[in-house]
Amino acid sequence: MASPLCRCARLGYCAPSQNPTGGQQGASVDDQSRFVSKGAAHLELATQFEPLDVCFVLLPKFTMLAFSSAIEPLRIANQLTQKVLFRWQVLSEDGAPAACSNGVEVMVEGAWSHAKPDGIVLVCSGVEPEGKASVALGDWLRGLWRRGHIVGGLCTGAYALAQAGILKGHRFTMHWENIAAFAESHPELTPSRQVFCIDDRVLSCAGGVAAAELMLKLISDRCGENLGKQVMNMCLLTRRRNAADNQIPSLAARLGTRHDKLLQAVAYLEARIEEEFDLDACAAHLNLSRRQIERLFSSHLSTTPVRYMNDLRLAHGRSLLADTDMKVSAVALACGYASTSHFSKSFRKKYGTSPYRFSHFGG
Repeated sequence: MASPLCRCARLGYCAPSQNPTGGQQGASVDDQSRFVSKGAAHLELATQFEPLDVCFVLLPKFTMLAFSSAIEPLRIANQLTQKVLFRWQVLSEDGAPAACSNGVEVMVEGAWSHAKPDGIVLVCSGVEPEGKASVALGDWLRGLWRRGHIVGGLCTGAYALAQAGILKGHRFTMHWENIAAFAESHPELTPSRQVFCIDDRVLSCAGGVAAAELMLKLISDRCGENLGKQVMNMCLLTRRRNAADNQIPSLAARLGTRHDKLLQAVAYLEARIEEEFDLDACAAHLNLSRRQIERLFSSHLSTTPVRYMNDLRLAHGRSLLADTDMKVSAVALACGYASTSHFSKSFRKKYGTSPYRFSHFGG
């Protein structure tokens, strides 16, 4: 079955050149100078391809790792083949340099509001994604998507796609750290925990090196698996994960144990983070005694079920405070605390600051 991306051939995604002389159509001398760097490694392509344009929209505090992981495979593909297989442009809200989450500013070529991009448009976001995508950006993306463009989000770029109103009915993903906060802000949408998602004309990835894996999929589908493998080798990636792979290790790998009953107990508790803590119900569900579960947590995790659940709830609360505009009182309820004061006291004890001070919104 053809890749969903290949269905967008009219955008030039999979359009081979029909130039009988063997030269590359659609790529000027200036394109060759700008987009093709010199290198020792080389790969000859049997088929010529029209250049594919990829537009990157950088939002404030975007993640540099996600952006660089996405753009570099495109540059390497051009370098290996000495062909303009991909062209790119980088835009920001106002055409000014965009500051990423580590404070480094990246030069851009203009404002997205003045651009009429071809090909694929990818929004790169990062930390504190709530409110970074304006209504105007959402309208712009929705207009592009309705006109047949492929649109996507890198790291937390799915926030912008949600603002555009184009995620309903589509499978999508974002960085695992932001999924809980996104679910609170957009209860009608359910992000996947996949490495990346390709669903018709909507692309998304978890950020980090997952952006490179999404681009390797794009390169392989467009120009052949051999080029995709060579680009992967140039990136020093020893393995390319599939789209359906989970972003983070399994529960067993995360906890460092394969004890089946303990894994079942942890999964049971983690699925009920907003509910009142009830170890007896967990024990009954697993056909164990309360004491047996306590011994499992002590021997394998060096903690108690109560402390484990409390740490889990506080981590969830920290995520909500960092990425949403929820008030502290609402976060406390979402984390299963009966009172805001209890949540605040526990939060301060664990993180050394009050949730009010940690939150950008207070309340």
